[in-house]
Amino acid sequence: MSSIEKSAVYDVDSSDPQQKLIDRSNMSPEAVAQIGELMSAFGQLREAEEAMSEASQRYMKLNATDMKAIHYLIICKHRDAIGTPGGIAEHLGISASATTKLLDRLEYSQHLTRAPHPSDRRAQAISITPGTYTAAMETVGRQQSRRFHAAARLTSAEREVVIRFLRETRNDITSSASD
Repeated sequence: MSSIEKSAVYDVDSSDPQQKLIDRSNMSPEAVAQIGELMSAFGQLREAEEAMSEASQRYMKLNATDMKAIHYLIICKHRDAIGTPGGIAEHLGISASATTKLLDRLEYSQHLTRAPHPSDRRAQAISITPGTYTAAMETVGRQQSRRFHAAARLTSAEREVVIRFLRETRNDITSSASD
């Protein structure tokens, strides 16, 4: 594929030349080309996010699920909420046994601490360690904040269009997965 331009991967005429998946007969070539540019930008964003995520995981020596758990604990900290194994399991969509393994691993590597829950003696309170909190905020947090700046440069009307596009894309993708 090295001889094919990277942008061709997102070009609908290259991906579906016989229009078996996408009927473009009522669209102008300019509209099709612009949608191709949009799909290319979407792909480039996804690649940048994946690269950032992989770099963060390498830096913090964590996998993707670990990073999601750390992010959840950061949100708990910022909202003065108590992180619990059940809350983490629900957030990550994993079983109780998988949550226990995850917490054991993160506690062993000094990313979190466990303590008795202050109001439920059957539960544990899970907290992010200060070192992990600082590392996450200075790396992943700083990178993620750049999304906010990009969105802030848009007008309110432009943000509404982007929001609608992203939600409609999500809906189309998830509804097609169940077809």
